[in-house]
Amino acid sequence: MSGRNTEELNGVTQLGNQGTRYPDDYAPEMLETFINKHPENDYFVKFNCPEFTSLCPMTGQPDFATLYISYVPSERMVESKSLKLYLFSFRNHGDFHEDCVNIIMKDLIRLMDPKYIEVWGKFTPRGGISIDPYCNYGKKGTRWEEIAFNRLAGHDMYPEKVDNR
Repeated sequence: MSGRNTEELNGVTQLGNQGTRYPDDYAPEMLETFINKHPENDYFVKFNCPEFTSLCPMTGQPDFATLYISYVPSERMVESKSLKLYLFSFRNHGDFHEDCVNIIMKDLIRLMDPKYIEVWGKFTPRGGISIDPYCNYGKKGTRWEEIAFNRLAGHDMYPEKVDNR
């Protein structure tokens, strides 16, 4: 990875690893971070995850979603391959849609302590209905706490159509 030194990537073990372990159940231990080189700047990092799957805890049937994870980093950032492996760990995990997005957000808060984060799951319909849970968090005692409140209060559940190509 050009432009990165060893200290910045301390603790990142999944990146470039040819012996990648794919977890077969919920595995928050897969998540890794690296140092944010610009903690003084407020900027968004957005992950679009169009192949998220989990299992319905009642029927065992698969649920499919596109997850949108956006955050404003503080000192640490989530490493993308570790995030991919973590999200993969939900594949055989049974939880309701609302639980999945909240668990993901809470795990990422514990991992990175971001200034702001939001997770939005756009699940495909089953039985003629889709569920699109959204959750967010702003760091307590900062302006991001108010931004999170306002963002949730004014959340447009169906903004522009998203192209997942």
